[in-house]
Amino acid sequence: MTEQAGLPTFPGPDPGVRECHVLVLPAGVEAEEIEALAVSRFSAAGWESVPGAGRAPARGRWSAPRVVPRVLRLSRHSRLTGPYVLHPDDAVRLGVPTSSVTAFVVQTPHERGERPYPGGDRFGVNRAFPDGVPVRDEARVIAFLVAAARRVGGALRIAETGVVLAPDVQAEPDLTVYSEVWLEPTAALAVMQGVTPGARLAMDPVPWAGPPPGTGEYPEVPPVATAMAEPLRRHLHAEADAYDLAALAAPVELSGYGVQADLGVDGLLVLEVAGEEALPLVLQALPWAHGGAVVYRVRWEPPDFQELELERPSLAHRVARARAQPFLSALARQVHQAVGGEVADAGEFLVDPADL
Repeated sequence: MTEQAGLPTFPGPDPGVRECHVLVLPAGVEAEEIEALAVSRFSAAGWESVPGAGRAPARGRWSAPRVVPRVLRLSRHSRLTGPYVLHPDDAVRLGVPTSSVTAFVVQTPHERGERPYPGGDRFGVNRAFPDGVPVRDEARVIAFLVAAARRVGGALRIAETGVVLAPDVQAEPDLTVYSEVWLEPTAALAVMQGVTPGARLAMDPVPWAGPPPGTGEYPEVPPVATAMAEPLRRHLHAEADAYDLAALAAPVELSGYGVQADLGVDGLLVLEVAGEEALPLVLQALPWAHGGAVVYRVRWEPPDFQELELERPSLAHRVARARAQPFLSALARQVHQAVGGEVADAGEFLVDPADL
């Protein structure tokens, strides 16, 4: 993208801009793609009309179009202004990747809470906000911007600290299929075995360890119940026995189950199936998703769980993740072919099954 394409130049020297977070994007990422991602996460997202855009009369003739940045509303308090052309010297001054060619200036309230707890920081947000992590609207905006940067290969520069977050595109390989169709465990197992023959149901029974301690040490009928009339007592016992028999005779109703496959040194491939009522915003307008959906979570479990939350995991972790990625994509694709619906990535952005 260049100025010839009708984009304004990044207002780097502007003091107001220095107080804002900045989202930078590589070549090939259009503003409409960022809009589509925003609509997936914010119900109020959309372009705002900008006064002053268009042509203005000059000496009786129409002048060249005035280049005015667009404003993408995220919420009532937060907006993205841009895209701007980002020149190489702008990228160097901001400390962002030199592959960045466009930028959005982020206008959002700076709302901070407690200092970050020590521990996992997969995307470096705690590192970027050492004195207090974002809360409320800023927390939602930062989470979106990090997810969007991960999706398109961009980066986010934090205003106060100047920390640049450039999340790895492969950092969250998990995928989710949302559908109105429920697959029985044996059917889901068959689908997964088509991807990796070693898959098995993760539904091993839990052995019964006997009655809990103290059973039989006290009278079965409390003394207060001894005055109960015998006919009433027989009736209550009969009702309880009938309830137990009906429960035992009824088919087992599963609320969820899992299927997994051992990938050896690369960890586990896991398919988790359950019904959920709370769905991502991007799905809530779909007729079949009213009231909830069946959710098929395709997950990768690495050999070392702690590395999942490291901003810079080891080479062994990244190699294992890269080798597991084709299995994740293939399984999500096969599940979608079996049940239909929609596929989303870990950022709750929709994924075209044809791209898996």
